[in-house]
Amino acid sequence: MSRTPYARVRQAGREALRRLILDTASRLLETEGPQALTMRRIAGEVGCSTTVLYTALGGKTGIAEALWREGFDRLNSAVANAGGDGPLQRLAAVGRAYRASALANRSYYAIMFQRPIPGFQPSAEAYRESLKPLTFLVEAVKACIVAGVFRPGDPHHIASVLWAAVHGAVSLELAGYEGAVDAEATFADLSAATAAWFGSPTARD
Repeated sequence: MSRTPYARVRQAGREALRRLILDTASRLLETEGPQALTMRRIAGEVGCSTTVLYTALGGKTGIAEALWREGFDRLNSAVANAGGDGPLQRLAAVGRAYRASALANRSYYAIMFQRPIPGFQPSAEAYRESLKPLTFLVEAVKACIVAGVFRPGDPHHIASVLWAAVHGAVSLELAGYEGAVDAEATFADLSAATAAWFGSPTARD
């Protein structure tokens, strides 16, 4: 049975509130550090009571986990929607989607990979969810192997190396360490060079 119009509107309202709370918390964390991530401060910025925060996300620990999940949900959506005309083009699109998502969600990216909240550890379920983007990358690598673009090998290992490369380039870019080098060109060259390492001798170009 489908939900009633009232139920849909009510659910949309809950989701909008959740997004507002998380965006506010991530902004405070990015601009002022973990000491600003208190229930009272977040509630004041949102314009609600702390009771609303506890009801919506279950307190500070719940907010920390929700921030982690939200970041990976956004990254997962970005790479899942990446497409290309062939296996290698799809793989390249996944890499570009990773970078674009990181640049568009800087504060979430920091929460996902820099662990700025003292004492926070994602639950086992949340950690499993965080591996979904890697699953898309593994599938893209498998397609390259099947097509003969990559030489035979462990797709999980190849995907992990590719992820490490693009993650390193993106992290340096976000930190402002790219210097005078064009960050987009650096990312493209590093991605291509790393992929070429695994390329089939008959498909090197």
